[in-house]
Amino acid sequence: MQTPTRLALWMMAAMAASVAPAAHTQTPYASTRLAPDVGSVTAIEHWQIQDVAKAPQGGADISVTGFTTKEWYPVSGRATVMAGLLENGAFKNDVFYSDNLRAVQVPDASGNLFVTPWWYRAEFVLPKGPSGRHALVRTNGMIASADLWVNGHLVADHGDVAGAYPVREFDVTRWMHEGANVLAMRVHPGDPRKSLSIGWVDWNPTPPDNNMGPWRGVDIAQTGPVELSFPHVLSTLPLPDLSRATLAVTVEAKNLDTVAHDATIKGTVAGVPVQQSVHLAPGQTQTVSFSPTTTPGLALDHPKIWWPAGMGEHPLYQLDMTAAVDGATSDRTTTTFGIRSVTSSLTKQGYRQFFINGKPLLIRGGGWAPDMFLRDDPARMEAEFSYVLNLGLNAIRSEGKLENQHFYDLADRNGIMILAGWECCDKWESAAKTGGEPWSDADKKVAEESMASEARLLRNHPSVIGFYIGSDNAPPPPLAKMYTDTLRTANWSLPIISAAVDQATAEAGPSGMKMAGPYDWIPPAYWYADKLGGAFGFDSEVSAGADIPRLEDIQRMLSPQEQEALWKYPEARQYHASADWSTFSVLTPFDNALAARYGAPTSLADYVAKAQLDNYDNVRAQFEAFNAHMDAAKPATGVIYWMLNNAWPSLHWHLYDYFMNPAGAYFGAKKANELVHIQYSYDTKGIVLVNHTLDDAHGLQASIRVRNLDGSVRFEKQLKGIDVAGNHTGSLLTLPAIAGLSPTYFVELDLASFDGKPVSRNVYWLSTRADVLNWPKSNWYLTPVTQYGDLTALRSLPAATSEIRATTRREGKEDVTTVTLTVPASSKAVALFEHVSIKRGAHGDLALPIRWTDNDVTLWPGESMTLTARYASQGTAVPVVEVSGWNVPAQNVPATAAQGADH
Repeated sequence: MQTPTRLALWMMAAMAASVAPAAHTQTPYASTRLAPDVGSVTAIEHWQIQDVAKAPQGGADISVTGFTTKEWYPVSGRATVMAGLLENGAFKNDVFYSDNLRAVQVPDASGNLFVTPWWYRAEFVLPKGPSGRHALVRTNGMIASADLWVNGHLVADHGDVAGAYPVREFDVTRWMHEGANVLAMRVHPGDPRKSLSIGWVDWNPTPPDNNMGPWRGVDIAQTGPVELSFPHVLSTLPLPDLSRATLAVTVEAKNLDTVAHDATIKGTVAGVPVQQSVHLAPGQTQTVSFSPTTTPGLALDHPKIWWPAGMGEHPLYQLDMTAAVDGATSDRTTTTFGIRSVTSSLTKQGYRQFFINGKPLLIRGGGWAPDMFLRDDPARMEAEFSYVLNLGLNAIRSEGKLENQHFYDLADRNGIMILAGWECCDKWESAAKTGGEPWSDADKKVAEESMASEARLLRNHPSVIGFYIGSDNAPPPPLAKMYTDTLRTANWSLPIISAAVDQATAEAGPSGMKMAGPYDWIPPAYWYADKLGGAFGFDSEVSAGADIPRLEDIQRMLSPQEQEALWKYPEARQYHASADWSTFSVLTPFDNALAARYGAPTSLADYVAKAQLDNYDNVRAQFEAFNAHMDAAKPATGVIYWMLNNAWPSLHWHLYDYFMNPAGAYFGAKKANELVHIQYSYDTKGIVLVNHTLDDAHGLQASIRVRNLDGSVRFEKQLKGIDVAGNHTGSLLTLPAIAGLSPTYFVELDLASFDGKPVSRNVYWLSTRADVLNWPKSNWYLTPVTQYGDLTALRSLPAATSEIRATTRREGKEDVTTVTLTVPASSKAVALFEHVSIKRGAHGDLALPIRWTDNDVTLWPGESMTLTARYASQGTAVPVVEVSGWNVPAQNVPATAAQGADH
């Protein structure tokens, strides 16, 4: 089989612009031109990199103009070493395909490429500027550390530039001049077990370079004698009253000169003018504060309140501030912020409950993974946030690998709450483990600077609702105190969470979290239990393990041998399941359950089809169980699906795969997370309505049917005039014992508005034979099953007929395709699990990323359903709709232009 290109593997299209990462095409080298004004910050856009083994000269030589870099690699501004080599096509084979990553080699290189430092060299042009101008080099995090030179002068060594997260600033004015300048860094190798950098644990293979490089970039700032830094706006609401808010504003002013200066600090905050004069001694830093006491306008009437997705709008305000010295602008700073309140408390059972603007809510999120090589791709990130919204989620948890400003800006704009924190299982937690490697004073300094930098990055973002100072272990007392003190020094007003496990620290108190598994396959009914990872309290990371991509993605990530092993050999290790050493590198529990419940797979296509049913069913059940118990006496307060996405093509832990091709897991989650939703409870056989909005719903209509495998209706109930309060659930009825059920049967639920418009539709395939769990044999990642449900009769369904109508219209930069699926009354069977995809022309690529209103739908004879998809416009070919299903033969239909559409 021909190995796909890197670009096709990574991404095929964009939401509104190309999402194919810039990091996949070679970046031509060019000097970075700095802005001519003070108050400007310019990112280094391009580097040239080389292994010190090939560039043995010292920094004094490399950091001067005229140094020859003929054999160096031109890379983009935030490239790690591996990312830079990928940009240059340095590897013979695609490192994302099969196990090619094991044998990473650069042509003509010998030995390990990443045990020695690498040089990063950039040329930049400083324009003519005013006298008294200062130039500052700002490093935004370094893996693992770097020595830094400017124009032949050593500015800082690797003891001063260490750690993935600390933002450090160096005044290099005395070494810079108008015209061409050179910045060089000797970046030292990292090992997440030994340095406070980034590790991947069992998420995926370890990047060969351990992510060495300036992963968050390097900036050059220009200011006058007084610099402004770290603007912060803290809003306070007199809950439950949301008609008023007070703003407390701070900004740091620093005198960079050796003489004293008077500075005027002025600007606007949410449109309110502020001004204050300060006197700064040489080298002095002063926090300049504004409040309603000094500026009455900072007491706002009728402020625009920021709400999470599904609960309201997400308005943002602006702060703009300048410093003037002797009437001339010296520096400026700006930030956005939102007005909202975030608090949390412990339930009677000791679990954390979050409140936004005084309203309790169920946190429904996923665990975030950046690209494995930390490649920066803003367009892809925007597409991923569009998926989070489309999934109906309201939160993301970042366990380490904390992102840049763009990530949090997107979260703010989209109303997605962020739970950030440090990662587990490497240097970040070594000091917390018995027998773990103790931290040096240098480690503690890096950790403190990391916490301070992250606090300043996160605190203005209304999307951020808390910080985990520990993950799988709470930090030991001295570190817990340091983290907490550092956050509070930064005026951190949000919950500080001791760990993602059920542990406490003296300063932050009990975590209110649980991390009791599972991480591997369990049946849907598991989630309704009152044990371990069941739907009560706050599950900080949890799922049923394997999430199998669609067949086209399996074929472009696995070799033919790996594909065969996937469906034939449950004990086989899969390089694309997890790290080699991990429990999760085999899919045995998932494969055994699939064969027992749906029948042994007969081919790769059969395996993938059965996996889609299972993933949909299980992911839906996980989120629905937490929905069902959000009002319970033992309430469910939060669930983080492990994980949201993957760092590379994977068979494990995702709601959407690396290719952003939505599959069963995606649509199961999307179904469960509808804002107003009808669902079935596996524990009680109850039918429950869920309303995640703040608005009461009135006059709803529900249709409930239980059908045998042949489609005959064994139970039916129509309900009208149903009300469900905002942010609550409501019970409709409990299904009675039903005689004459086939061993595999269906529950069909439809919810409509008072005027008959569809609100929610949900179909379950169930077995009269229960899945039985062996709770006493549970471990940290799995509860064994002693009896599996029997869904094998689904294989006997006759072929169903499905009629398709499809049209496409263009809206701005997007195409909108509408697909109506109809199962004619003459069809012999239910059309189970119809999946719709769109190609860009008869022989084109899949239209990805893509946002569907619904998919993987099930219809009986005489039923019809309309689905809508949005995706980036590209070219003039007529889109082709592909429809297939469990028992529905594949069909292709052109989605012609809708009447009057501009296409």
